[in-house]
Amino acid sequence: MTVMEQRSTRRTGRTAPPPAWQPRTDPAPLLPDAEPYRVLGTDAAAKADPELLRRLYAEVVRGRRYNAQATALTKQGRLAVYPSTTGQEAAEVAAALALEERDWLFPSYRDTLAAVARGLDPVQALTLLRGDWHTGYDPHEHRVAPLSTPLATQLPHAVGLAHAARLKGDDVVALAMVGDGGTSEGDFHEALNFAAVWQAPVVFLVQNNGYAISVPLAKQTAAPSLAHKAVGYGMPGRLVDGNDAVAMHEVLTEAVTHAREGGGPTLIEAVTYRMDAHTNADDATRYRTDDEVEAWRDHDPVLLLERVLTERGLIDEAGMQAVRDDAETMAAALRERMNADPVLDPMDLFTHVYAEQTSQLREQAEQLRAELEAEAEASEGGR
Repeated sequence: MTVMEQRSTRRTGRTAPPPAWQPRTDPAPLLPDAEPYRVLGTDAAAKADPELLRRLYAEVVRGRRYNAQATALTKQGRLAVYPSTTGQEAAEVAAALALEERDWLFPSYRDTLAAVARGLDPVQALTLLRGDWHTGYDPHEHRVAPLSTPLATQLPHAVGLAHAARLKGDDVVALAMVGDGGTSEGDFHEALNFAAVWQAPVVFLVQNNGYAISVPLAKQTAAPSLAHKAVGYGMPGRLVDGNDAVAMHEVLTEAVTHAREGGGPTLIEAVTYRMDAHTNADDATRYRTDDEVEAWRDHDPVLLLERVLTERGLIDEAGMQAVRDDAETMAAALRERMNADPVLDPMDLFTHVYAEQTSQLREQAEQLRAELEAEAEASEGGR
């Protein structure tokens, strides 16, 4: 009998109604492991599929070079901003590879690498960060939602799409990515709550890279882990080594399959580390030490894969160099294409705001068109 029931009985002498609270599910199976799940560096690494190891290695190395090239483009003024995922490539790549072609990826602004690993043109993935043109790609064509700059707003969108797909009978899973800082937003709560109540086929991947810009995780939450938050919503939580590409691929694939088969959502926390600053506008030395960064270098996702591949005799130096050369070819093409000035049409400002333009937008478009035509006439008259 609850305290409220006891009070009701004492005051009225009548038996109180049954309590509204009833356990929805046994919480024990929902709890994450005490330590992040790992494969690399354990006995299980000897059983990992060789082809998967090679593919993950190639994608992670390619991702490392992509991050370096995008960072360089920012320093050259070709990008307005770039949030690097150097050190987080394992989680980014695994997220893309765990999905089927029909599934949807909902990335944050830091997850351009996941979009590229899913097959998106690297230039299109960076267009928004260059500030040229809307999203930079067709979300429906690639099944990649627009990069979300506001924290965690993509999470309710992912739940809505997944729920709608299930109602329509479409065999679709949504995978939503967010940083540890995003878990402090109300959108995170709303998305997880709706997803669990509706049993929507969605997977939430939290990349815990240690900091929400300059705020360490310890100042964001007192929870045992971010994965433990899953229990409060009634979904399983998984705690994974985010630098272990094989473990990430395994856990994400299981969660996607679980969602596709009607099991509902899963919250996965990938424990990783952001090796670079938050963006080119951030000075990371103001809130973390060089020793802290160096401590993570031995747990580099590229290095972890190289160790297991060489120990098992699955790759030699020539093979690793071939992977690096392929990544360099990608970077050179990206550099060349990003160094070309884009051809922009100012009228595109109005193209993708609404499916049907409002009267205000039509008025503004006509005003801009008239100004452009006047400028063109003045330029012709001055020749």
